[in-house]
Amino acid sequence: MEDIIGGLGDFISTHRDWAGPIVGAIAFGESLAIIGMFIPATPIMILIGGLLGTGIIEPLPVIIGAIIGAVIGDIISYLLGWWVGRSIIHKWPLNKHRSGVARARLLFRKYGFWAVFFGRFFGPVRCTVPLVAGIMSMDQKRFQTANVLSAVVWAPVMFLPGWLAGRGAGIFAHLDSQTMVWATAAITVFTIVISVFAIRLFKARPKRVRGKMKPATANKD
Repeated sequence: MEDIIGGLGDFISTHRDWAGPIVGAIAFGESLAIIGMFIPATPIMILIGGLLGTGIIEPLPVIIGAIIGAVIGDIISYLLGWWVGRSIIHKWPLNKHRSGVARARLLFRKYGFWAVFFGRFFGPVRCTVPLVAGIMSMDQKRFQTANVLSAVVWAPVMFLPGWLAGRGAGIFAHLDSQTMVWATAAITVFTIVISVFAIRLFKARPKRVRGKMKPATANKD
């Protein structure tokens, strides 16, 4: 797998004028139901972020390509679920990934709109949440709103770790060992605090929603 990802990075570096469409195709594939289960999206996006951070490829066409590819992939996944219906869950290869589908259904039932928005950021359910939204006939306007907004946020966020690594490689090279230790500690603490805050916020939301909504309408989406 490392050789494949490394080869992909070399290919994008060599064909940098096509970086936008190439990244768009990758984002499309990893957002597409079923196919996305077999694409290691996170390491690929971190690799591309590294190419952005080192200035090998231009950021604007790459980010636009990722957003467009992700949006189209989710649209097709949604339409597939809407057209085929629940029977697709019992067909290959989804019947081999029932735990992932079950998590996506649970996430969608609890959060609805926000499941589509945040689901893109969670690898195990990324390509199955739009499919489940289609199966459960989620309102198309709400789905498309969540789809587009999440893609606009998702692309820069996924590229950010690699970009920081690419930019930091040159910066950290000029730091002494003591400064490096303090910088590493600060980054680690910051990451932990943000992660804990995000997890608590995400877990707390269903309680507030259930408190405001009646049982009959809680699972409307």
